[in-house]
Amino acid sequence: MNTVDVFSMEAEYEHCRVLVEERLDSFFIDDCPYNDLLHSMRYSLLASGKRLRPIICLKFFESAGGGNFEKALDAACAIEMLHTYTLIHDDLPCMDDDDMRRGLPSNHVKFGLSTATLAGDALQAAAFETLICSDFPPAITLEMTRILAKAAGVAGICGGQYLDLQVRQKDLFGIKELYRLKTSALISAAAGIGVAAAAGSKDQIYAAKTYSDAIGLAFQIRDDLLDFSSTPEKLGKPILSDKKNEKTTFACFMSPEECEKIISSETTKAIAAVRGKFQRDDFLVWLAHMLAERRK
Repeated sequence: MNTVDVFSMEAEYEHCRVLVEERLDSFFIDDCPYNDLLHSMRYSLLASGKRLRPIICLKFFESAGGGNFEKALDAACAIEMLHTYTLIHDDLPCMDDDDMRRGLPSNHVKFGLSTATLAGDALQAAAFETLICSDFPPAITLEMTRILAKAAGVAGICGGQYLDLQVRQKDLFGIKELYRLKTSALISAAAGIGVAAAAGSKDQIYAAKTYSDAIGLAFQIRDDLLDFSSTPEKLGKPILSDKKNEKTTFACFMSPEECEKIISSETTKAIAAVRGKFQRDDFLVWLAHMLAERRK
C-alpha cells in the first residue's frame, strides 16, 4: 500500500473515530439524582481511546453493502459501551487491579469501588438498550442483540475473564483460548453486528469472524509484547502488569521474534479471509496491518 493510500486510510479511521466520539458524548447527560454515577460512566466512556471495535462495526457495515455507515452509529456505540464496561471491571482490585487506564486514573480510583462497579453494570445495560433502540428492522435488531449477548457472556468476555483469574500458569493452547474469549469475541461481535446490520451474506459473516478472530489474536499478542517493552506514557496504562499479576502470556513462552511471526501469520490469515468477499476490502486490509504494527 503506497503512502497516499495509507494517508487515505488513516483519514477514514479518524473520520469514523470522530463520529463515534461525538455520538458517545450525547449519552448519559440527563440531569438526575444519580449524576455521580452518570459522571463515572461518562468518565470512562469518553476517555481517549482507539475506538477500534465501533470502527470495525461501521466499516463491516459499509463493506457488506449497508450504505452510509452513519446508519449503524448507535449499534457501534453500543459495542463501545460494552467494551468500556469490561475495562472498568477489568481494572478493579478483584480483577486485574490496575490504577491507570487510557492515561487517566482508573474508574475505581477516581470514583470509588462501588460507583465504578455500578458504572460498569449500567454501561452494559445501556449497551443493549442502545442496540435495541437502533433504527433497524426487528429481525436484524434481534440478531445484532444475540451476537452482542453471546460475546458478553460465558462464551465470550465473562468466560475469558474467569479463565484469566484461574491458575496463572497455562500452556499456549489455554492462553489462545483465553484470548479468543476475552479479546477476539467482542472484536468478532463488532464485525458480525456490522455485517448483520447490512443484511450481509453467510459468506460475509464467516469471513468477518475469521478476520476478527485472527486480528484479535494478533492484537493481544502485540499487547503482550508492549506490556514488556513499552512505557506507561506510550501505552496509557501500567506496564509489566502481566508480570505483577503472575499472568502467563505468549511472551512468556516465546521470544519476541517468534511472537512477531505469529502476529504476521494471523494478519495474513485475516487479510485472506476478506479478500473478494466484500464490496470493498482495502480499509479492512489496512486495518489488519495497522494493528499488527502498532506500538501503543
